[in-house]
Amino acid sequence: MADFARLTELIEAETKAEGLALVRVKMMGGSSDPILQVMAERPDTRQLTLDDCARLSRRLSEVLDEADPIESAYRLEVSSPGIDRPLTRLKDFDDWRGHEAKISLAEKLNGRKQFTGALVGTDGEDVLIEVAGPGETRLPFAAIHSAKLVMTDKLIAATAPLSAEGADQIKVEED
Repeated sequence: MADFARLTELIEAETKAEGLALVRVKMMGGSSDPILQVMAERPDTRQLTLDDCARLSRRLSEVLDEADPIESAYRLEVSSPGIDRPLTRLKDFDDWRGHEAKISLAEKLNGRKQFTGALVGTDGEDVLIEVAGPGETRLPFAAIHSAKLVMTDKLIAATAPLSAEGADQIKVEED
């Protein structure tokens, strides 16, 4: 298996060189069909265009082919985080304050591992979430196994594309 910290450093440096922010690096699919998933976004818009994806994919392909940090064959997948994006950085919990999130912990905290509610933000190294019943709940960031935004009308409105120009037009290319 690859040195995941080194792999992430390498990918983050190339992502930054493209003017993008790295959201997540994840190996998926097991040993029979491994996929290296890279999620990135434009820091100013939190979005990623198809051109951004293609440019970053080509750049990463070249660098990863040369550095060869993964011993076996794999597929590279470069994408935007999407609307119901994963929350992987402490700052994500502040950036998406007020939006609903689903958080899973690695170990139980006060008898539970799953928390869903509106993000309140962060306090030091803790994530604050408003959970129905117990109210505002403090979760150590280091204890979070996974977290993602929940699809709501409010989230859809907040992540609307910057421009939908041309989205309703069909472009036909001749050979």
